[in-house]
Amino acid sequence: MADPLVLGIETSCDETGVALVRGDELLVDAVASSMEEHARYGGIIPEVASRAHLEAMIPTIQKALGEADVDLSEVDAIAVTAGPGLVGPLTIGASAAKALSIGLNKPLYGVNHVIGHACVDQLVDGPLPERAMALVVSGGHSSLLLVQDIATDVVELGSTLDDAAGEAFDKVGRLLGLPYPGGPHIDRLAREGDPTAIRFPRGLTAAKDQAKHAYDFSFSGLKTAVARWVEARTDAGEEIPVNDVAASFAEAVADVLTAKTIAACHRNGVDTLVIGGGFSANSQLREMAAKRCAEAGIDLRIPPIRYCTDNGAMIAALGSAVVRAGVAPSALDIPVDSSMPLTTVTV
Repeated sequence: MADPLVLGIETSCDETGVALVRGDELLVDAVASSMEEHARYGGIIPEVASRAHLEAMIPTIQKALGEADVDLSEVDAIAVTAGPGLVGPLTIGASAAKALSIGLNKPLYGVNHVIGHACVDQLVDGPLPERAMALVVSGGHSSLLLVQDIATDVVELGSTLDDAAGEAFDKVGRLLGLPYPGGPHIDRLAREGDPTAIRFPRGLTAAKDQAKHAYDFSFSGLKTAVARWVEARTDAGEEIPVNDVAASFAEAVADVLTAKTIAACHRNGVDTLVIGGGFSANSQLREMAAKRCAEAGIDLRIPPIRYCTDNGAMIAALGSAVVRAGVAPSALDIPVDSSMPLTTVTV
């Protein structure tokens, strides 16, 4: 019997993503982004994003079906991001998915956006082993997950206590006068700088923090340290070595993320690590993770950059996994949850 054909819809932030997945095979991944509309504000405006999703939803669904040469009647199940994310954008996606579910008389699955970032790797590297570690890092999330079954059993080991990694990059980018979003610009400048030029702090790595926050992250203090360093140089009338600041800052973030994650792998007897989310596109994180995983004997899986940002493929992939696992469909009146717990795979 053929694997079910799952239509996935992602609208947690500013990308309208629609994808079709059969088993672990991606048939199509269509994305419409409203990023340019938010750039002038220096951040995502939920109302603007919601309107953009509303306008893009039907054309993006039609584009996905057309590119895959699939008729809507052939879809076996609908998966949609139910959280976490921005309430307005989530509501647009959930409403579209519910309408499709009712119109097609097909089951609906409300799934977790963050877990989707880990699951999308199965479309590239095949099924995850029985136990794996997932580090999901993006503009809104920095989460460490023990994945015992991607469809039914995910344990959150740690998360950010304040700024997420991507969020910290955007704030430091603004501090350095870089365009929004700051992450790609800092990454580019960091490649030209000296990562050892400035020793910025590593949050929650002191001995006193290990007992309670061994797997948690904190980047707010690091962001403040960069601001103070730049202010001190500015007040002294000295030139700011932007490349070195970017490289040293990025090094501090990658150091904390990889060190805590490798430690978690060792302590939990896990030898496969998946890194996902928009910030996993960061070159220093990729390089440091590859080096440290090789030294630790850990198999590192990072999907291609096009799967790291928000997309429908990750939601269709997770939807496919839960359908094949025999998970019961969601009710048609499921709410969206901006702070959905990361132990909740489906609602």
